[in-house]
Amino acid sequence: MKPEEPNNNIPSFEKAKRRLKWKRLFAKKWFFPAVYLTAAALILTLAWWYQEYQLEQVSKTTKPGSSLDQQLPMERIPTNPTDDEMILPVAKNSQAERTIGFYDEAGSEKSKEASLVKYANTFWPHSGVDFARKDGKTFDVVAALEGRVIRVEEHPIVGYQVEIRHDSGITTVYQSLDDVRVQKGQTVKKGEVIAKAGRNNFEKEAGNHLHFEIRNNENQAVNPAQYLK
Repeated sequence: MKPEEPNNNIPSFEKAKRRLKWKRLFAKKWFFPAVYLTAAALILTLAWWYQEYQLEQVSKTTKPGSSLDQQLPMERIPTNPTDDEMILPVAKNSQAERTIGFYDEAGSEKSKEASLVKYANTFWPHSGVDFARKDGKTFDVVAALEGRVIRVEEHPIVGYQVEIRHDSGITTVYQSLDDVRVQKGQTVKKGEVIAKAGRNNFEKEAGNHLHFEIRNNENQAVNPAQYLK
């Protein structure tokens, strides 16, 4: 009598049975969405854990008594148009006084009327502050702040003019000049004499005077009175 041979088909049958189970599982409509949701949940968990880890590391390196914002490098934005105190654009011994102010839309009707300039039969709003002596004589004009000269030219209407750019981004403008002593590209110190007061065609009746303006970084004229003593 021959010994009974092992049934080699049983393992193959089990393998086929397992494959059939997986095929049935893959055929379920909810299977792949469930896999995607599980993977998404795992990714979110890992991201949350990594963020918490980073915050923990930052908190370890943050000095006590100081906020995170104070330790991060931030671009410095000046709250004032100048980083230094602006001085009057006329020499101390010049005896020059303010004669006409800036035309401010928010000002009174009287102040706005006093800040109009008549030129070519038209009234123009005054975009700066004028300085002149009572006796009509000329006087020294000085730089109101330290900066770099970006323009020196003769204008047919406003006369000789000088523009100085400052570190804070503003520009001071000096018009109706004579005997200009600076050149484009030159760095001038606060209080340095840059020219003398002269005449121009825009304000003929003013005689010898200085027309002074302050312009912001968008080249718009602003009221100098709020920055001058």
